[in-house]
Amino acid sequence: MPDASPIILWFRRDLRLSDHAALRAAVEAGGPVIPVFIRDDLVDRLGTAPQWRLGLGVGALAESLAAKGSRLILRSGPPLEVLRALAEETGAKAVYWSRAYDPDAVERDTRVKEGLKDAGLDAQSFTGHLMFEPWTVETKQGEFYKVYTPFWRSVKDRDVAAPESTPGEIPAPDAWPDSEALEDWRLGAGMQRGAAVVRPHVQLGEEAAQARLGAFMASKVADYDAGRDRPWQDGTSNLSENLALGEISPAQCWHAGLRALDDGKEGAETFLKELVWREFAYHLLWHTPRIQDANWREDWDAFPWNEDERLAEVKAWKQGRTGMAFVDAAMREMYVTGRMHNRGRMIVASYLCKHLMCHWKIGKAWFEEHLIDWDPASNAMGWQWSAGSGPDATPYFRVFNPETQLDRFDKKRAYVQRWIAEGQDTPSEDALAYFEAIPKSWNMAPDDPYPDPIVGAKEGRERALEAYENRDF
Repeated sequence: MPDASPIILWFRRDLRLSDHAALRAAVEAGGPVIPVFIRDDLVDRLGTAPQWRLGLGVGALAESLAAKGSRLILRSGPPLEVLRALAEETGAKAVYWSRAYDPDAVERDTRVKEGLKDAGLDAQSFTGHLMFEPWTVETKQGEFYKVYTPFWRSVKDRDVAAPESTPGEIPAPDAWPDSEALEDWRLGAGMQRGAAVVRPHVQLGEEAAQARLGAFMASKVADYDAGRDRPWQDGTSNLSENLALGEISPAQCWHAGLRALDDGKEGAETFLKELVWREFAYHLLWHTPRIQDANWREDWDAFPWNEDERLAEVKAWKQGRTGMAFVDAAMREMYVTGRMHNRGRMIVASYLCKHLMCHWKIGKAWFEEHLIDWDPASNAMGWQWSAGSGPDATPYFRVFNPETQLDRFDKKRAYVQRWIAEGQDTPSEDALAYFEAIPKSWNMAPDDPYPDPIVGAKEGRERALEAYENRDF
């Protein structure tokens, strides 16, 4: 006979009911399942936009559970204390959760698992955030991969378990424990007036994520190889927002991509490679956690980047007022939508680190504050890749020219006109929305004159190359 004691299911960045190994195991155990989300210090330390988006996602998960006759219990505090107390209240003998891989979460989860076991509870973690656990992918020499292409070759033919469906029923306890109210947490307070601007661009919850995946596979994936580089075109999956919070699993995306590839949609292979790029980021974060806050290539510690955020050039970059249209358009897209086109991310990062000679940590922290699709591994690796200090980086001496990149990828300036109001007689709604999203203290208006470049494309490139040539490593 199955044990009828409750199992506590601790949700984190896995806000879905389908393809959820921990949920499936809890249901199959046969007793009641008590879902819980804990507001701990890791939640409180999130940047403004990621924390706001997390709050929305938690609310959507609560609705999905309610539709199944279940509930999401909300508690605040140190997870070990919260889970022990909840087990004592409910008579639960086990706690299940999906694994996380960033250093802070790993440290927390290790401490929680040890503490729960010491208290006599069954504590189990399950896969769900990645397709390939970082410790299962290694070179022939038994080492971790440091370059993406061989990593891709190593995993591309591996079997990825078929995604599991949502359980038909989630057994409920006879009596539910008390729950805090989500609105009392005020996870979106920091967004202020920006929340109303960004909210229409959010595709919230598991159902929306699945619809987004389906639409992408039906109409866009075939041309993805080229479409993903056109910022003026809706040519990407836009699933980063949902993957970041686990509203969809990478395995669900992977199998959809494989079906599209079997159907002859050639762009699907590039999509699969992008999913593996995300896996590679977590592979590196797991094996070299220093990538989050230190140069991955330690010899870059001697490079003379500026680290003073008070500089006028840094302020202009943050405000989308560099005078470089591609850079400014991409920054403004982030303030209005909470996301940024991938080509734009490369351009703004290159401009900050190379044309302005500023430390990648400045940009990484700014993205952490403003992206609703913020992901600890992808953000860290992306910034170091752009700066040249990271693994699998572009040649450190490559400097993206924001003017020629604009001519190549936005020849008709559709992207620029969508996001930059200054100089237009009839700016787009998106361009005007930027001024509703930003702090009033910036004192900016659509009829301001558009600025001259703070650092020109040629000037910045020459300065960066000179610094690279004279580096001490």
